[in-house]
Amino acid sequence: MTRRLSLAERLAADGKDLLLDEIVKQSEWSLFLVEQAVLHFGSQQDEFSCNDLRDLLPDLGHGFLGAAINAMRAGGLIAHTGRMVPSTQANTHAHRIAVWQLTAKGRGIAAARKTAARIKAGIEQRTEAA
Repeated sequence: MTRRLSLAERLAADGKDLLLDEIVKQSEWSLFLVEQAVLHFGSQQDEFSCNDLRDLLPDLGHGFLGAAINAMRAGGLIAHTGRMVPSTQANTHAHRIAVWQLTAKGRGIAAARKTAARIKAGIEQRTEAA
């Protein structure tokens, strides 16, 4: 038999769901920035954590980086290595955070974006020279 939640527990759960909804509603541009940073950093390094990404990104709001990372994991772009490291963010008191790596799908997307950027740069150079 499952235990029924108290009123306080139900309200806390509702509040958590509302917070997650707000995080998800962050701009698509912020999610794009996180995705670009992850794909770039992941293609340069075998493994990475949010510690590595925070210095590359503007302030995205409380919880957004973690939510974006979780979305990329759910989308199959990154995978947990099974390792954890202490957070370097002062307000977290060094709690443990996941170490990630790009999946084959993530590496493929990173390579395709890099190729597209090179092609675009070549077209722009030819246009400027003309």
